[in-house]
Amino acid sequence: MKNFEETKKLLDNSQIYYMISVGMDSTYTYANKRYNRVFENQYGNLVGQHYSITMHKDDMRVCESVSGLAFRFPDRIFPATIRKHDGKGGYITTQWDYKAMFDENGQPAGVFCIGYDITEFMQQSNELEETKESLSKTQFTLAEIAYMQSHGVRKPIANIMGLSMLLETMEMDESLKNMVDMISASAKELDQLIKNMANLTINK
Repeated sequence: MKNFEETKKLLDNSQIYYMISVGMDSTYTYANKRYNRVFENQYGNLVGQHYSITMHKDDMRVCESVSGLAFRFPDRIFPATIRKHDGKGGYITTQWDYKAMFDENGQPAGVFCIGYDITEFMQQSNELEETKESLSKTQFTLAEIAYMQSHGVRKPIANIMGLSMLLETMEMDESLKNMVDMISASAKELDQLIKNMANLTINK
């Protein structure tokens, strides 16, 4: 629970990340301001409501499976991709990290999750797949790089790296530091990917 409370202080006002917690009765016990801004117009106050209210029904199995892993391996964080109702009859796609919570007696207390919207990225990926079919091998290599470099990559990587740098300056316990390290590592991987694509473009 200590990890959750410390993380909540950091991300309650995040402009990028969602953060929620769900109790053992499968109802929301917390949602940060960004999550509320996106979903409260559809569902009102989420606290006390079943976690599945915001999501595609087929993704409940994903949540159940990943939550089970989080309790089975409490020192680890597990990822999940979940579709959420957009309020317009469609869905947004979100990426989450799940972490189990335990009370002072070591008993399961729920799960808290940190996530962000990857809808635009998924749409771009789908568009890119369609583009592949109409390009030759050489044309595709250059078009793929140009597409990825010019659509939404630089802004998310800058946001993630900025947040990870901020978190690294703060004092925290080892478990929370592991979460920060995970965010930082992901940011560095994305940064390297961008550099690799740029180098390939130049070489071509």
